Amino acid sequence: MSSTMITIVKLNAQKKPVVQYQGELIERLPHGVVVQASWTSPTRDLGYTSFEPGDQFTEYFYTDRCFNIFAILSTSGQRKGWYCNIAEPAIVFEDHIEQIDLLLDVWINPRGEALILDEDEFAADTMLSQEQRSSARQGLQELLYMLAARQEVFSGIMG
Repeated sequence: MSSTMITIVKLNAQKKPVVQYQGELIERLPHGVVVQASWTSPTRDLGYTSFEPGDQFTEYFYTDRCFNIFAILSTSGQRKGWYCNIAEPAIVFEDHIEQIDLLLDVWINPRGEALILDEDEFAADTMLSQEQRSSARQGLQELLYMLAARQEVFSGIMG
């Protein structure tokens, strides 16, 4: 089977592209897709982790959930954690994925401890609609439930 490259487009609340990159489509799910991508930008130190050139991202985009999940491995194959974007459900086209970012993010370390990010940015943003804010809060709760229940991509976390 030949690999299928797909473009991932992260949009802001006004549907304007803010980030765009390529990945390899590795699986179609009943309600989404799984993409494999590599970090190709310079090292980005976030304080709680850093993304480095060559890190491997297995990215789960859902068409029926208000988040995506990036499972991240270092170049040596060690689990760094999971980076989750709270976002509108993904729209999957033949050659690209579009997803509107709703500003909230969650970092989950290898032990399964969650750090909710960008709450101040979310609270201060005047461009998000009430419907988007409600979807974001619901997506965050669903994601945290999945983590607490150790479901799907989080099933291997001990503790």
